[in-house]
Amino acid sequence: MKLKRELGLFDLTNIVIGSIVGADIYVASTLTAGLIGPFSIIVWMIAGLFATVIALVFAYCSYYVPKVGGPFAFVSEAFDHFYGFLTGWSMWIAEVLALSVFSLAFVNYLQYFIPLSFFQQIAVKGLFLFVLTFINIIGVKVAGKLNDILTIVKLSPLLLLIIAGLLFFAFNPKTIAANYSPLAPFGIGKIGTALVLIFWAYAGFELGTLPASEVKNPKSTVPKAIIIGMIIVTLFYLSTNFVVYGIINWRDLAKTSVPLVLVGSTLLGAIGAVIMTIGAMISVSGSDESGILGTARLSYAMSLDGMFPKIFSKIHSKYGTPYMSLIIQGAIAFTFAIFSGISRLISFSVFNLAFSFLLTCLALIVLTKNNVKKLHGQNILPLIGIVICLYLIYSTSMFDKIVGLVLILFGIPLYVFFSPKVEMSNLKKMFVSEEAIFSRRLERKEKFLANFLKLLHRIYRKLTMMD
Repeated sequence: MKLKRELGLFDLTNIVIGSIVGADIYVASTLTAGLIGPFSIIVWMIAGLFATVIALVFAYCSYYVPKVGGPFAFVSEAFDHFYGFLTGWSMWIAEVLALSVFSLAFVNYLQYFIPLSFFQQIAVKGLFLFVLTFINIIGVKVAGKLNDILTIVKLSPLLLLIIAGLLFFAFNPKTIAANYSPLAPFGIGKIGTALVLIFWAYAGFELGTLPASEVKNPKSTVPKAIIIGMIIVTLFYLSTNFVVYGIINWRDLAKTSVPLVLVGSTLLGAIGAVIMTIGAMISVSGSDESGILGTARLSYAMSLDGMFPKIFSKIHSKYGTPYMSLIIQGAIAFTFAIFSGISRLISFSVFNLAFSFLLTCLALIVLTKNNVKKLHGQNILPLIGIVICLYLIYSTSMFDKIVGLVLILFGIPLYVFFSPKVEMSNLKKMFVSEEAIFSRRLERKEKFLANFLKLLHRIYRKLTMMD
């Protein structure tokens, strides 16, 4: 049974926006204010530029490889399934962790209205993930339409905040000047740490490439959705943070865990705080809904190619959705939501995302073809993207680097265990004789780790051709 193509440009653009705009915009300002002060607004610009470059790499890859699975499909097509697996595996880890972050953030904001005990918090986290998982099981069209509504609704409080803030500046110009001075009270020594935290706020665009097999005309729809989504998100992020750092002094921002609620209260009183809190809860729900939809398609694609257990590729007979992938990732996210904290999950997620983005940038170098109409910047963008990814990996903590690398390497036994069995089964269907099977296995492109030198050689040839 195949996945149903029911997502249009509007739906997919909202999935991209919904995946990006979540709890991060409601918490990142306070984290970076304590690191580099008002200079954070400059870092938001830099992070937006970094994310746009990587997003364009994804958009171009999706043009050449409009398949379900996103980066897993891109890298598999460019190199082989082993490197595709490493890409998909690291991204799957990052995305599942993100689902946990959103459930934690939802509970935190809910407690602005209703104080919850430890066990009540666990119950709310479970209910939050269950409801959104169930909606995705019912059907991608239902999930897509829900995401359309959530995306529009959750952007409304930010738009209100931006308009109110700009009007406030018009009548109080000295306030913005005072709050932005000094611009960098601590210097810029911690810019790398701040950039990692803020970059995570832009992450999510990659999910727009995952459900490609459920998108109408994916070759043109996916790139357009990613580019439009990134433009909208960047404008909202920069405008929102310009208001945040202009309205509230950076010292006060560093002390609060709900910066936008503080800004809303300053601009509009108690009603402003309520609007921002409700907006945060809706925003978190929208991001988690988008993340659940996209992440399940990644594990589904990897299962189809034999990189994950077969259970991940089971399609619901009535709804045509990968329901087992949805259920399993929901259970894992719930477990992490109980035993982990937000800050650690975010930092660790960025490490894994940067690793998968790095391999995707390398893939685009190989995917560009001379006989295809060249896309603007397709030769230089992946090179810039490689530098960006390496810098993000460098800027994460040593704990993230060590544990992240261990987890990525832990995926290799999974590849060894699942891939050969599935491929041998397929070979037996294609050939009759044992000699043919043996010959095929000797010649197969995806032989474990044997393609590394060939991979480097192909990249080198592409780079020299650019010159």
